[in-house]
Amino acid sequence: MLELHYLREHGDEIRTALARKKFAVDVDGFLALDRRWREGTAAYERARAALKRAGEGLAALKGEEFAAKKAELRLESDRVEALADVLRALEAEWRAAYLAIPNVPHGSVPDGRSEQDNRVVASWGDPGSISPHAIPHYSIPWFSSAIDLARGVKVTGAGFPFYVGPMARLVRALVGFFLDEAAARGYVEFLPPILVNAASATATGQLPDKEGMMYAAPEDGFFAVPTAEVPVTNFFRDEVLEENALPIYRCAYTPCFRREAGSWGKDVRGLNRLHQFDKVELVKWTHPDSSFAELESLRGDAESLLQKLELPYRVLAICSGDMGFPHSKQYDLEVWSGGQRRWLEVSSCSNFTDFQARRANIRFRSRATGRLEVVHTLNGSGLAVPRVLAALLENNLCEDGSVALPAALGVRFGADRLHPQP
Repeated sequence: MLELHYLREHGDEIRTALARKKFAVDVDGFLALDRRWREGTAAYERARAALKRAGEGLAALKGEEFAAKKAELRLESDRVEALADVLRALEAEWRAAYLAIPNVPHGSVPDGRSEQDNRVVASWGDPGSISPHAIPHYSIPWFSSAIDLARGVKVTGAGFPFYVGPMARLVRALVGFFLDEAAARGYVEFLPPILVNAASATATGQLPDKEGMMYAAPEDGFFAVPTAEVPVTNFFRDEVLEENALPIYRCAYTPCFRREAGSWGKDVRGLNRLHQFDKVELVKWTHPDSSFAELESLRGDAESLLQKLELPYRVLAICSGDMGFPHSKQYDLEVWSGGQRRWLEVSSCSNFTDFQARRANIRFRSRATGRLEVVHTLNGSGLAVPRVLAALLENNLCEDGSVALPAALGVRFGADRLHPQP
């Protein structure tokens, strides 16, 4: 969430900044509600204090005077309780409105209204150097036996694949490769829960923005993680960190679950868009002064994986109108899919500034001032498996139907080629 005092004092600035994003935000409506909430709080506190003062001499009274005063206090107590009920309802409305205000985009974020306005800021590799035998991965003759989507439909539903034999081992090799590379770059590995409560989802901004995208267990109040960002970021919720411990780097592998409501068409075929998929997430808690430099470093960590996998890719600076609810600045990494002849997103690297940490109450004590300050949080995919796997299968498909593996992956897989079982 945004810093409340700043929001109250700089409404025009916040309104202008949020107009760059795609979310409809009534800043004036919130500020009016905020004034009502503060006035209601003050009225309740005055009535409560008056009731306390009025009751101080009650014990000294006797007889009819005591009874009359007690009746008067009972009426006044009922009035105070009625004010408390009104204030509780007003506070719930105020909090919901406050949580619905997105983060403001950083000044360096390009303006735009949709993904067509995202800017390519870097690229690596030559899309023309991929295999001449490349075809869409879902059209490879052995695909359905190596990645069995049909039986996944039978067991669960669309978008829940079975990886079979060598393909399952290749997925495991990819996850291990991602984790080992993260460790080499200073990230400490977590193995987190894959169910989180509403407080965790609220802290990272999935709630109240993405309820429709998450699988839920309402009887328990849990959500299946859409990304390891949620449990990992919440690791330090309601804690005060040491300033000299910043930045803190963590990585985690989890299966991820997303309903992907509203997705359809050719872009969801094969591995392009799944409801369950494997991903390694990179998470940082940083000092506010260094968070944007840390974003560039995070992006470099994700890029290095694609370079070692020898996959051509490009980096997009996401425009203000295509950026997510809690994001301040975001880069997307897209690999070239040689068979489909299109770019596939495999990583999103983002700086949320203090937006998530303020909701999660993650702070540090400044050595210079002694005051508590809010950390900045960042995360990025390092990487998501399915589309990386799709690009590997397509770009490296050989004439005999095998798939040549890059050296960095072949060492872990135990062979320089993938020969799926029939």
